[in-house]
This record gives sequence, C-alpha cells and structure tokens, in this order.
Amino acid sequence: MKKILLLSDTHSYIDDTILKYVALADEVWHAGDIGDLVVTDAIQKLKPLRCVYGNIDDAMARLEFPLHNRFMCEGVDVWITHIGGYPGKYNPNIKAELEANPPKLFICGHSHILKVIFDKKHNLLHMNPGAAGKSGFHQVRTMLRFVIEGDKIKDLEIIEIEKWV
Repeated sequence: MKKILLLSDTHSYIDDTILKYVALADEVWHAGDIGDLVVTDAIQKLKPLRCVYGNIDDAMARLEFPLHNRFMCEGVDVWITHIGGYPGKYNPNIKAELEANPPKLFICGHSHILKVIFDKKHNLLHMNPGAAGKSGFHQVRTMLRFVIEGDKIKDLEIIEIEKWV
C-alpha cells in the first residue's frame, strides 16, 4: 500500500501547508511546471518524488526530470506528463501511444483545473490535481491524495488550500 500526494503547477511556490501534506504521504508525484528546483528539493528532503518537467521549466529542471514518467506503482501502470489533455481531448503528441498502450492511471497538469475522469474508451483513470502554486488564474490551490493498494486506486481526496487574490 502506498499513500500518494499528487500535485502540479507549483510555479516556484512551496509552503508549510504543502509540506505538511508531503510529510503524510509515502510518495509525492509532481506533474510539472515546477518552477524553481527549491520546490522539488524541499519535497525530496522529506519523501521520494516522481516528477516531470512542464512547459515553464528551465534547462536545470529538464536535466533532472523527464517529459514523461511511466512506471509501476504496486500493480498500477502510471503515466505522468505535463501537457496530456483529458479524455476526448488528449494531446496529439501522445494520443497514439495512449491508445496503443494505455496506462491504468494517466496524470497530467498544465490546465490549473482539477479533474478526475474515468475514460471508458481507454479504460483508464485520468487525474489532473489542478495547481498547488499561486501563479495562474485559479482561485483555490489544489492537490490530490489517494492510496494505491495492489492494482486498486482508492481513498481519493481533494485538498483545497486557501483562496488568494
């Protein structure tokens, strides 16, 4: 059993609230637009991190993290990328691979809009945790946490952090 904290679009922002949730997880997954690597450094001091770079990330982030991260967690095939789209509107750059070899869990960021959708056509769960940082149009910072046990994804929770203007 693994307790996962999923976040994205920190845009160089990390605070004690995010780190409180990091401490409660077994692993942290970051779906890109890290910003300053101080964010990932702070997370890695506390927990194992799986991460991808996003469109705002610089050469340092791109050297440290991949564009796509596909791996097994327990019995769940996971694919994390930053600009992945969502069911019915997948990124054309990944659509063929997604259709030929769909994961069980497909994660992306980029939109700053929290979405969890089961894609019946590809038999996969799509997750976008929204944005944990303060840069962007969103009014509430969001993250997701859930448990992977064997081949099951369960106990999904939405974390909403204070509004900001």
